[in-house]
Order: sequence, then structure tokens, then C-alpha cells
Amino acid sequence: MISAARHPVLLAAFALGLTAFLPTSAPAQVPDRMVRAELLSGWRMEGGDHMAALRLTLAPGWKTYWRAPGDAGIPPHFDWSGSENLSGVLVSWPVPEVFHLNGMRSVGYSEVVTIPLRFVPHRAGEPIVIAGRIEIGVCEEICVPVSLDVGADLTPVAAAQDPRIAAALADRPMTAAEAGVRAVDCALEPIGDGLRLTATLTMPVLGPDEAAVVEVADAPIWVSEPEVARSGDRLQAVADLVPPEAAPFALARDTVRVTVIAGGRAVEIEGCR
Repeated sequence: MISAARHPVLLAAFALGLTAFLPTSAPAQVPDRMVRAELLSGWRMEGGDHMAALRLTLAPGWKTYWRAPGDAGIPPHFDWSGSENLSGVLVSWPVPEVFHLNGMRSVGYSEVVTIPLRFVPHRAGEPIVIAGRIEIGVCEEICVPVSLDVGADLTPVAAAQDPRIAAALADRPMTAAEAGVRAVDCALEPIGDGLRLTATLTMPVLGPDEAAVVEVADAPIWVSEPEVARSGDRLQAVADLVPPEAAPFALARDTVRVTVIAGGRAVEIEGCR
């Protein structure tokens, strides 16, 4: 549970010069017509970690973005540097949606999304003092950057699992094994400003209108929207990878992550050969 003894839960949001400060019992609204944000207090886990979540409720037609939002979105950013007794935070992203607007694709969420946050303490039996900033994009016809300042004491007291957080944890992408992926082959071709990656996935059809997202772990590399084609049990995704130097580079294949999204489901595939 979250104790308000030292720090009540505060969500301070900034968008287009508007600011809102909320007491513990109220969700943030920045402004009403776009998004409401709420920190779900969650529970202390047996191993000492604390499971909480950020819940975003969006106005009709508005969207926010997944960890890899595409060219039309704003990538989310989390900064927990002001926290105490915190060694790390694990973000669990529910299965996203794919949107198309003005000829561009983005990946994210509409209506309501609950994003589980697993806070890992240095000292498991003590409170975790959270002081962080979350930056997201909220978009309809235009995109607006929104910053949320989060402050809370997470105490080591057992509590019942919040069903909203439990549902969000269950709504995760499948692993390659769970989705029946039998092979992942990558071909790399140098291009003028980087590399062209062709990933061939041997896997059953996931659903209608399969889309793919290619990411490279821990590297500031721009990745184009993949061109996706399927033939039988083979799905091919072709994407250009451009580093800041805009030149061909060496790529470790085990750092490549391909996520296939279709029909409200997703599968995350780590590494290729």
C-alpha cells in the first residue's frame, strides 16, 4: 500500500502551460479534455519488490504511446533519480494498438491503459520513497507533451492485489515459445546511412493485419516502420536502421527485438540468427 504519512501521492502534470496539483484521493486532469492520470498503490510482493501502476484514462479520440511509438508518436520517458531506497524499476507494457493517421503509423493505447511499475528496493523491508517524473505524449490531431511528477511512500505492508494491475500484467505480449515461433533469421545489408534489416519469422499467423516493430536494445538508433509481408508460415519484416552517425555500423544480432502485433495480441521475439 502507499502511505501518505510522509508524501501523499502527487501527480503534477504540465501541458501547454497548464498545471494541476492533486491530493491523494484525486486523479490528475491535464486538462480534462485530454487525459486523467492516477497512481495505483498496488502491493508489496513476497520478495520485497513493490508492484504499483500508472493508470491513464484518455478522452475519446486521444491516444498515448507505447515504449516504441513510431514516427508519429512521442516515446515515454521515466526518471526516478529523486527516489530513496530504490535500485530499479521494471515497466511492464500491456499489448498495444496500431494506429494510422495522415499516412503515418503509431503504436500505443486509447481509452484506458494501466502500466504496471515494479519498484525494486535496496532494502526490502523498508519503505520505498518515490520521487519521479514521467513524460508522455498525448495525441489526437496534434501531439501534446505531458509531464507527471510522482511522489509517494510505498510501505512494506502486505495488501490484496489490485485486479486492475493484475489484469494489466496478464495482458502482456507472448514469448516466442508461447506463440509457436520456430525460427528467427536476420539478414543485414549496409545502406548509405546505416543498415537494412530483413527479419524472417517462421511462426503461425497471429491475427489479421499483422504489424511489426523492430527495436535495438540500449542503442540510440532510428528504426523505420517495417514493411511486412507474409507467405504461409513465414512473416518477413524489413526495416532501415540509422545511427546518429548516419553510416553503416556493426549490429549484434542478439540486441534485436521484433514485436508482432495483430488482433489484440502480440509476441515479442528477442534476438535473431
